[in-house]
Amino acid sequence: MKLILASNSPRRKDLLKKFGFEFDIIVSPYEEKPISSDPVLTAETFALGKAQSVFDAVNDGEAIVVGADTVVYLDGKILGKPKNELDAVKMLKSLSGKTHKVVTGYALISKNKTIKGSVETAVTFNDLSEDLIAEYINSGLWQGKAGGYGIQDPFALVKSYDGSLNNVIGFPTETVCPIIQELLK
Repeated sequence: MKLILASNSPRRKDLLKKFGFEFDIIVSPYEEKPISSDPVLTAETFALGKAQSVFDAVNDGEAIVVGADTVVYLDGKILGKPKNELDAVKMLKSLSGKTHKVVTGYALISKNKTIKGSVETAVTFNDLSEDLIAEYINSGLWQGKAGGYGIQDPFALVKSYDGSLNNVIGFPTETVCPIIQELLK
């Protein structure tokens, strides 16, 4: 069986590699369009859409395709990837001193099986100063990340988290990797 990651996320690639999997990467053409304010429904739908589009394109009965999507959820709103620096600043200010949810949806598709689900982690931010926000924005590390931040970045943004760190980074390995191992058997 061939394993395919339907993502161009360097963080997902690194996390999957850490678990010793060999895989190909095919970036999904799936277009993420807002469907709901429900973070679980959104993350799972986007993950399935990504995996399904790559599975259909590969059309290989010997492939397992893994898709994932991470969303940040605060005060009834989904925070996606910031469009620009101003958007990132706005997101970081809204997260400052508060607890939010990070939901990563996942989908695995093989010839005989489709498995989807999601993992949720609560993340509490420190109170962020204007200087810290400016320094983080200037680093460019906010780009391409849900909520405009990476928990793994070397800045004192996050006070604590409850749940999976890898989920916040973008791929809930503790949940997904055993499923992959089972499907590869």
